[in-house]
Amino acid sequence: MVQLHDNSSNNRFNDMRAMEEERYAQAMAPRYGYEYIFLRGYTINPEAVALLPETRAKEHEVVCFDLVNKDLSIAAKNPTDPKVQLLLQEFVSRKFNVRVFMCSTQSLEHAWERYKDVGSSIAEKKGVLEIDTSVIEGLAKTVRTVEDVTANLSKINTVNNSRRISETIELIFAGALALRASDIHIEPEQTAVRLRYRFDGVLHDIADIDSYIYERMLSRLKLLSGMILNTKRAAQDGRFTFDAGNREIEIRSSIIPGAIGESIVMRVLDPGVASFSIEKMNLNPHIRAAIEAELKKPNGLIITTGPTGSGKTTALYAFLKETHNEGVKIITLENPVEYKLDGIVQTQVGEDYTFASGLRAILRQDPDVIMVGEIRDREVAETAIHAAQTGHLVFSTLHTNSAAAGFPRLIDLGVDSRIFGTSINALLGQRLIRILCEHCKTPYQATEQEIAVINFINSEHPYPEKIPNPLTLYQPVGCEKCGGTGFKGRTGIFEAIIMDQAVEEAVIRDPREHIIVEAAKPQKIPSMVQDGVTKVLSGMTSLKELGRVAELPSPHLTSSPIEKPQSVAASDDDFLSHVVN
Repeated sequence: MVQLHDNSSNNRFNDMRAMEEERYAQAMAPRYGYEYIFLRGYTINPEAVALLPETRAKEHEVVCFDLVNKDLSIAAKNPTDPKVQLLLQEFVSRKFNVRVFMCSTQSLEHAWERYKDVGSSIAEKKGVLEIDTSVIEGLAKTVRTVEDVTANLSKINTVNNSRRISETIELIFAGALALRASDIHIEPEQTAVRLRYRFDGVLHDIADIDSYIYERMLSRLKLLSGMILNTKRAAQDGRFTFDAGNREIEIRSSIIPGAIGESIVMRVLDPGVASFSIEKMNLNPHIRAAIEAELKKPNGLIITTGPTGSGKTTALYAFLKETHNEGVKIITLENPVEYKLDGIVQTQVGEDYTFASGLRAILRQDPDVIMVGEIRDREVAETAIHAAQTGHLVFSTLHTNSAAAGFPRLIDLGVDSRIFGTSINALLGQRLIRILCEHCKTPYQATEQEIAVINFINSEHPYPEKIPNPLTLYQPVGCEKCGGTGFKGRTGIFEAIIMDQAVEEAVIRDPREHIIVEAAKPQKIPSMVQDGVTKVLSGMTSLKELGRVAELPSPHLTSSPIEKPQSVAASDDDFLSHVVN
C-alpha cells in the first residue's frame, strides 16, 4: 500500500512539473521572439519528422513537425542554443523556409514517438525524402511519348547511386505531367512491378520497375502522403502537393494490400489540365440552352449522372462558375476537394463531417447555391431535395448509366417520387470520349456497316443531319504530338432530361427508363449516342471510340467492325478505377 501511495505521489509530482514547464515555455517563448506550440494537440507530419535523424533530434532537443512544400516548421526546447541555431542554418542552406517554435519536453517526447512510424526504412542522408520539383519540371519538358519515360527509367536502373529512388519518383511524376495523365498505377506482380499511366481515360503500360526500387519508393510515397509505414495489410489514403512551375500539383494516393505486395494508385490533380466553364464543356446547343435556363432558376436540384471518371465533378464546377457572381453565397461539400475555386466556400467530408451531417450544417450557413459531391444514400438524397424545395439551387452527382436512370435510382434510395416534380430541375447524363489528334488523324470512306449505324442513329435524332454519300470519317494513326496514341484530349457526350409535367407523370406512373425517355422526347434534346455521332461526323472523334464508351445500335447488318463497348457500369467505384478501358 505504501508503494502504491508513493507511485501516486510521484505521478502527481511529475504532472505538476510538466505543467510548470509547459507554463514556463509558454511564457518565455514571446520573450525570446518565438511562437509557442503544444505538440500534443498537433497532427505531426511524418515527412517532416524524417528530415532529421532521431539521434540528432534528441541530441539538439528539437523536432521537425510540419512540412508544406518547402515551408518547414521546427519546434525546439531551447531555440537560442548555438547548436540549435547551427542546425536551423543547415535547413536554410537546403532551401527550406524555416519557422521556429518554442516547446516543452513533453511536446518533444510526443513528437519523437512518430519516429516509430518512420521506421528503419528511412536513410539518415540529408534530404533523402525530398523530391526536387525543379527536376520534375525540367524532365516534363523533355518527355514527349511513353517511350521517353521508359528509356529514362532504364537509364536510372543502370546507374547505382544514392539518388536512384528519388530520380525514379521524379521521373514518374514528370512523365505523368508531360503526358497529362490523370492517374499513376504502380502494381506489383509475380515477376516485376508494373508502372502504368491513365491518360485520355485509357490505361497505358509504361515500364517494369525493379522490386528493390519499388520497396524503397513505396516507403517514400507513403511518407509523402502521410501514411503509416509499418502498416502493410490495410488500405490507406493520403495526399501531398508539389509545385510545377506556376501551378501546384496535388497527388491523392490510395494503397491496397495484395497477394504479391501493396498496390498504389495516385490521382494527379493538375489545375492546368482542368477546364471549368460551360464553353469548354463542348455541349451541343440544344442541351446548353436547356441547362443554362435551369441554372438561372433560384432553386431546384440539378444532377449529373455517369460512371466513375466521366467528368461529372468537372461539369458541376463549370455550373458553379456559371452561377458565381457578387451577391451569391456558394458552399460545396466534397470528398475530397479536388480543385480550389476562388470566392467559393469549399468543405471536405471526414469521419465527423459526413455528406449528411455536412449538408445539414451547410443549410445553417445561409447559402444560395450548394454543391454536394455525391448522393450516396437516402439521408443525403432527401436533405438535398429538401434544400432544393426551400429556396436553394443544389448541384450533385449520381452513379447511373443514363440521365433517365437517375429517377429510378433515387426511388431505389428511398425517395418519394411524388416530390420530384417540385424539387428536381434536370438530370444530365455524360461520358468522356477521346479526341482525334489533329496532326495525324486520317480520313477514310465509311464502311457499309458504319453508314447503317450512323443512319439508324440519325433517323431518331430530333435534329437529323444530312448524311453525305460517300461518307468520310476519320481514324487515329499516332504521331509524336499525341504520344503515338492517335488521340489528344477528351470531350464529353451528353444527354439531359428536364423535369416537366410529362416526365413527372411518367416517373410517378411507371419509372422504367424507356418510359421516361419516351415522355421526354417532346423536349427534343439529343441522347448521348446522338450527340456522339454528331461529333463523329464533324471529325472530332472516331465511330470506334464512340462505341468504346456508349452502346451503339446494331442495324440489319450482322458482321460489325465496331467493337462492343466495354462495361462502364458504376456499381463499384474502387474496382472501376483500376479497369483498363
